[in-house]
Amino acid sequence: MNILLKKELETIRKKLLALGAMVEDRFINVLKAFEFGETETCQKIIASDHEVDHMEVDIEEECLKVLALHQPVAGDLRFIIVVIKINNDLERIADEAVNIAQRIVRIQGFNYDSYIHDYKIMAEMAGGMLKMSLDAFVNQDIRMAEDVRAMDGKVDAMKNGFYDRLKGDIMKMPDKTGKLINMLLISRHLERIADHATNISEEVIYMKKGEIVRHR
Repeated sequence: MNILLKKELETIRKKLLALGAMVEDRFINVLKAFEFGETETCQKIIASDHEVDHMEVDIEEECLKVLALHQPVAGDLRFIIVVIKINNDLERIADEAVNIAQRIVRIQGFNYDSYIHDYKIMAEMAGGMLKMSLDAFVNQDIRMAEDVRAMDGKVDAMKNGFYDRLKGDIMKMPDKTGKLINMLLISRHLERIADHATNISEEVIYMKKGEIVRHR
């Protein structure tokens, strides 16, 4: 590997990790906002979404520049491909955090205390998957990546459980249908975050082993 290519790949890696840290921070903040009903925090998350978008575009442009100028092969090429995909997944996770923030604003005034405990469990699992997937990327840890993949089904099951519960609550409280649908959609956004974390882990496996495990 020539020295210039090595430096540019390291710069891209650092930028991706910075984006990951930014996205993680937004996810943590939106969960706190949900727990404590902090709509002001939600508005800040919504208003700052462009920051993530700009970073995502910058990283993609850096990757395309390396592909055009250096024409990397083998492991370096896989690294660039993986970064482009993870970059997109991180941006989508930030979008889901914005979606959750918007839902929190819409359920303002609705007492959802009876749901908080179960939602926290699901949110903590999704957040843990995000952190683990990024750690797996940093350390090229295939075992950790596989652990994330194994957790995805649990989050899916929790989302399905919320669907059943909220469907019953809508029948009991038809006047709260709008609020309850937003609660249901929050669980859907959390499940999507877990899906994107799983995607990141699968890309780590591809980067390390050259195997596509996406549909296994």
